[in-house]
Amino acid sequence: MSNASMPETTRLATNPVRWLGRATLAVLQEVGELAVFFLSVALASLTPRWYPGQILRQMVTIGFYSLPVVGLSAVFIGAALALNIYTGGSRYGAEQFVPNIVVLGITRELGVTITGLMLAGRVSAGIAAEIGAMRVTEQIDALSTLSARPTRYLYAPRFLAGVITLPLLVIIADIIGVMGGWAVSVFGLGFDSTTYLRNTVDFVTTEDIAVGLIKAVVFGGIIAIMGCFHGDRSTAGATGVGRAATFAMVGAAILILAFNYILSSLFVELGL
Repeated sequence: MSNASMPETTRLATNPVRWLGRATLAVLQEVGELAVFFLSVALASLTPRWYPGQILRQMVTIGFYSLPVVGLSAVFIGAALALNIYTGGSRYGAEQFVPNIVVLGITRELGVTITGLMLAGRVSAGIAAEIGAMRVTEQIDALSTLSARPTRYLYAPRFLAGVITLPLLVIIADIIGVMGGWAVSVFGLGFDSTTYLRNTVDFVTTEDIAVGLIKAVVFGGIIAIMGCFHGDRSTAGATGVGRAATFAMVGAAILILAFNYILSSLFVELGL
């Protein structure tokens, strides 16, 4: 059988270089399309006309309705963190550092990362499903026909809502997470409540809180962009909408973890 008459999948399997090249081009194309989409949404978010009603509605959907899952996640993360730090510290007689490490880990890393991952599953997938349903039922095409730009009317409000509400959720998650560690330490590990709280307040700095909030702004934008991007590219049928929601959730989670490392490295270089 000649090379030309072989099926495409067979040719790719027998030629790994061709498969690698095609996969690389597909990834670069995806990254390019995502970058262009992000720039268009960011530009629409920074320039008038804005839709305050849409922004407020998305803030309620993204922020207020996410409070239960964020609060429950934060309290258990803080409690588990305190237990593990106590276990490790007791091996070296360093149990007194539990409140210091708990508040540092929550404010700089775990509070914002766990909140971002929870919202990637809840919000990013939800946005993708909503936008995808509008795409396959031609509602987005109808908006374009009525001279209402989908980028400005649909995507920009969700982007702005994500950027605004995620830092607020992170502040709440930080407080709940620290108090979860306090509850376990005081009622389960025998710490003095006043001493624990004093050590927590004295140790945490403005820079620690600012690092988490800066990450939250970035993660909020990622969650909204990934949901809108994959929802806009959704294909017809329930399968296509479900696939878009899955891609949005997975993509947002991976980008959150990647940007968490990038931003952490940057802050270390800057001495923050």
